[in-house]
Amino acid sequence: MIAASLNSALGRAGLLLMLAASVIGALTIVVGVWQDDRRLVRQAPRYAWMALAGAVLSVVMMQRALITRDFSLAYIQQVGSDATPRLYNIAAMWSALEGSILLWGITLAAFTAAVAWRFRKRNGDELVGWALVVMFVVTAFFAMLSFGPADAFAAGAANFNPIDATGPNPLLQNHILVLFHPPILYLGYVGFTVPFAFAIAALITGRLGEGWLEETRRWALFAWAFLTIGILLGGWWSYEVLGWSGVWAWDPVENASLLPWLTGTAYIHSVLVQERRGMLRVWNLSLLIATFSLTILGTFLTRSGVIQSVHAFGNGPVGAWLLGGFIVTVVVSLGLIAWRGDRLRSPGTIDSPLSREGAFLANNVLFTLFAFVVLLGTVFPLLIEAVQDRRTVVGAPYFDRLSMPIGIVLLFLMAVAPVLPWRKASQELLVTRLFWPAWCGVAALAFAVVVGADGWAPLVAFGLAGFAAGSAMRQLVLATRRQGWRGLVGRANGGMVVHIGVIMIAVALAASNSFTHSATLELEQGQVTEWGGHTFELESVTTEINDAESERALNANVMLDGAQVYSPALTTYLSIGQTIGTPSVRTGLANDIYLTLEPGAEPGDSTATIRVFVKPMILWLWLGGLTMGIGTLLAAFPSDRRRRAIDPVSAPIPDGRPLATTSTAATATTAPVSITTDLVTSTEAGEHDD
Repeated sequence: MIAASLNSALGRAGLLLMLAASVIGALTIVVGVWQDDRRLVRQAPRYAWMALAGAVLSVVMMQRALITRDFSLAYIQQVGSDATPRLYNIAAMWSALEGSILLWGITLAAFTAAVAWRFRKRNGDELVGWALVVMFVVTAFFAMLSFGPADAFAAGAANFNPIDATGPNPLLQNHILVLFHPPILYLGYVGFTVPFAFAIAALITGRLGEGWLEETRRWALFAWAFLTIGILLGGWWSYEVLGWSGVWAWDPVENASLLPWLTGTAYIHSVLVQERRGMLRVWNLSLLIATFSLTILGTFLTRSGVIQSVHAFGNGPVGAWLLGGFIVTVVVSLGLIAWRGDRLRSPGTIDSPLSREGAFLANNVLFTLFAFVVLLGTVFPLLIEAVQDRRTVVGAPYFDRLSMPIGIVLLFLMAVAPVLPWRKASQELLVTRLFWPAWCGVAALAFAVVVGADGWAPLVAFGLAGFAAGSAMRQLVLATRRQGWRGLVGRANGGMVVHIGVIMIAVALAASNSFTHSATLELEQGQVTEWGGHTFELESVTTEINDAESERALNANVMLDGAQVYSPALTTYLSIGQTIGTPSVRTGLANDIYLTLEPGAEPGDSTATIRVFVKPMILWLWLGGLTMGIGTLLAAFPSDRRRRAIDPVSAPIPDGRPLATTSTAATATTAPVSITTDLVTSTEAGEHDD
């Protein structure tokens, strides 16, 4: 009982410390700026570290409660169990509402402390100060949720019997990816708070030049990378666990993670135009605000109970709070943009649609349209239910039909945009630069036809994928010829590596969605069944119970192609009496053979019903994700040329004193100093911007 009270007392003390430190930190900076007291502003980092310390303490106490099975806490009664494997006992913290908010809080506190440390030599700068205020406010909001409506340390029922503890949802304790998918996804969600905070700070201070973009470029890039990896890991988990052979179902919670990814992707591209030519300022601010706001909206959808999903946490008390936070974020952000509207006018205009900036503007429009399509399909059933009190479903056909043409146009842009120069492209230049990429597209299309692909949509996708891959490879070849393998480092060429990863994923999705075939096979022992160019032989139907006697698996052991035994199963979780299918997959470079066991078999039977899926190119999804991760790392570090460039906009002066605040009027009306002027010196002008 003493240990139990210790977990609750110290856990809540940590939450209170995080809340108090965040509130005091924000107020300290505001007062310091208001009174022009730089001493107060410089105290802000210590509050960031105090908030992080409080968050760490609360998480440590929660993990201690889970490990020691402290059933005096309501949350442990909900997700704890003596039968839960130790590995998944750690992940149980984010398997339900209260623990997931706790994970969000510690991630946010860590980012706030990281920003305070990164800009420690500039903590007297108003731009940094206001950015920290925004982060403190968001941290305080989630600390308040954890301390109040989503209290993970609330006392449980006094008469609770540990024997009745069921542990986490069975789907959250049968695959190793549950340890990595949610935390990595949260790093992406929460990471976008940093560029959002600097965007709001720029609006508040009126320093609307390009300096704040350079400060947050890597923060946005890494947040986007974590979100990308988190989404891909979620698809992998779905593929390996749910038994339906797919990786993306347009589930509302899946869509909630895709929405900020779409707007974040648009921002990462669009910001290049502002850095280079001072244009698209309102676009970039709006995209950042949309990205952060959509992370809050996604959290609301997942944790409010308004949607039904395998990913959702059911009914929760935080829905109204999260919806209120979303509304406040949108209203305040748009109000600031309206307030600074006159100073957000761009100093230049797009000279021609056939230019790098013209392509990026088209990219913004397409990604925004894509996000709108996904958002409409996700929230439309909620609106219908709220207005007409009836349930409706927007299914995969809606999303597939509307997203397919957008994806095809985006593939075309991926092929053309990298070869476009800034300002204007001549016809002769385009013909020269697109000659080999176009032939790559023709070759890809011909290869697809030869191997048996048909249907206009996949063939167009394969052809454009080859076109886009040829364009990316052309730039990478040029870079390596000039600088060797070091030429791959830098934003432009690292971005091309990311593009190759995206192309691999696009091809894999087009192939798997268009050419998957399946069958239900009745297998008998001693008889070989042929289907789809493969052979299947049932060896036995067995049952096994794990060491903790909490799971019983009914396995159908199937010899595939006379080489190896695969064992799709039906796993019953004895404490709750729930049975879920566990697929067995043979992964190959060309295709996967995906086996599931249909209900009806019994241990010792000589027959079993097996569902078989042949899934083309699934492995390329995961290889494409790996390629995107490598490309992001390459893009995060400056190229040799960029290191030699001088950035007069955002670089701190050598002694670490705050930058002199430039006139906001001058900032708004004067063309920005290009940080890449000396980088474009070759005959391929416009292709090597980092």
